Amino acid sequence: MNVPDCIGRLILLLVLGCVLCQDGSAESNISRPAFEISFPASLRDGPVTGRLFVMISRTDEPEVRLQGHWINSPMMLAVDVERLLPGQKARVDFSTLGYPLASLTEVPAGDYFVQAVLNVYTEFKRADGHVIHAHMDQWEGQQFNKSPGNLFSAVAKLHLDASKGYSHELRLSAIIPPLQVPADTQWVERIRIQSKLLSAFWGRPIYLGAVILLPRGYADEPNRRYPVIYAQQGHFTHEAPFGFRTEQIAEKAWDRRERESAGFETGFEFYRAWQSDDFPRMIAVSLLHPTPFADMSGLVNSANNGPYADAVMTELIPHIEARFRIVRQPHARVLAGRASGGRDALTLQVRHPDFFGGAWVFQPWAFNFQRYFTLNIYENDNAFVVPPEELPEWARSESNWLPVERFLVQTREGIPIATIRGLSRHDAVLATHAGGEFGTDDAMLGPIGADGYPRPLWDRMSGKIDREVADHWREHGDLAYYVEKHWSTIGPKLVGKLHLYAGDKDHFQRDRGVRLFEALLKRTAAPHYAGTFGYGAFESDFQPMTNAELVRVMADHVARNGPAGASP
Repeated sequence: MNVPDCIGRLILLLVLGCVLCQDGSAESNISRPAFEISFPASLRDGPVTGRLFVMISRTDEPEVRLQGHWINSPMMLAVDVERLLPGQKARVDFSTLGYPLASLTEVPAGDYFVQAVLNVYTEFKRADGHVIHAHMDQWEGQQFNKSPGNLFSAVAKLHLDASKGYSHELRLSAIIPPLQVPADTQWVERIRIQSKLLSAFWGRPIYLGAVILLPRGYADEPNRRYPVIYAQQGHFTHEAPFGFRTEQIAEKAWDRRERESAGFETGFEFYRAWQSDDFPRMIAVSLLHPTPFADMSGLVNSANNGPYADAVMTELIPHIEARFRIVRQPHARVLAGRASGGRDALTLQVRHPDFFGGAWVFQPWAFNFQRYFTLNIYENDNAFVVPPEELPEWARSESNWLPVERFLVQTREGIPIATIRGLSRHDAVLATHAGGEFGTDDAMLGPIGADGYPRPLWDRMSGKIDREVADHWREHGDLAYYVEKHWSTIGPKLVGKLHLYAGDKDHFQRDRGVRLFEALLKRTAAPHYAGTFGYGAFESDFQPMTNAELVRVMADHVARNGPAGASP
């Protein structure tokens, strides 16, 4: 090779090197941040499919994986792994989507505590012909950081500086142990049954359950039957209805302020009322219905989750009412719930008006999709930005180059906390399919995508709303639409049974959907709905009575609507 040829090749190599560096190739990646994660055969001797998380925090109290993972989340990044073998390294790096920061490159230089968690997936061969991978709930309520069988690493204290680059290895070295379900007591029992309907749909055993709160003297009066409060808690929890507990525990100042502002008492104070001589004798039941996509089903039949409404109404509730001495008549079954539990309570009452005798619903999670929080899913085109027509005229301008972000969460004073864009990214980090709060609703209310997974209402990166999915939500989950469409049939069965409450400074603007629902019901005739709506002035979570007072109200309702001589 002559000298000119050598010089030419050298110049070509230099040019290619510059191009590769600019394009983010292997050479430039050497200096970019990354983690490599593996597990030994001694921990698990076969391949694993699942979702691998790296969590980064400024503190290790509590352990990083046990810190919150929503609005108050430590830094989280995650990738899907498919048949990851022992010793094989998975990579989380600068290109991996993160939350709250978008990537590792945004993490400020400093010392951090870092931990990896592998959420193990199960293969489901569903009855609809789709084969998918999702997390089989281990009765922990779809909490990947606490789910028995999941793998995790020790917490490592590391110095991270994206400007200098780094590559750290994390070794999954432990398995989350089996869950310890609280023991039954004279007051509280917990049950779990396999659902034949859901197991047939999912191709694997699927379980439903309940937490039962028994009245004073239940064991001493074996021939007495009791009215029942189906007190829905929404998200999965082993706690007893109404927070019931027989011992007093110290409250954090923030928890106490929020509880007192909402209007209800501590679980111990409720216990003191529940066991008192003059308190109504009723049974309270919280239903447990996790799915392979989320920790709750919404108590509806779903294209993605399967026939949860049928399973709860024909398998779980009959089992509960046969095992415990419950008055098995509509007037003696009442419902209560807050937030997502409030939506569950409203769903059961509206969808099964012959079966339940009344519902008390507090700040319900979005159920009226003309106001899905701040969105009108039928008219808005994008979940992330506010269109000009929703702005006051003085805020509109042809020269507005930056979009107005749509906030989801705010303080009582109106200070914004989180945007829909940001929380959509959070959900995208939690799971590729049906992650987080929005993903729960996608699985519950939406159609199945071509890949067998829930088809999202909006794209998690762009915010574009899928009009076909919105139409599916209307027909399969919009309770206001359902009530209006079917009022001539269900209206006579709902008179005097609907009682909704919300604060007018709700953190999630849930009062907006409640107000529209009230306006709809006020227009009803033949019959008129004859229910109750209440709003707390300058309140977020609003309950105009303590839980003990609520039980008394429901007991009086049962007595008024029961046969002569009946008494709770």
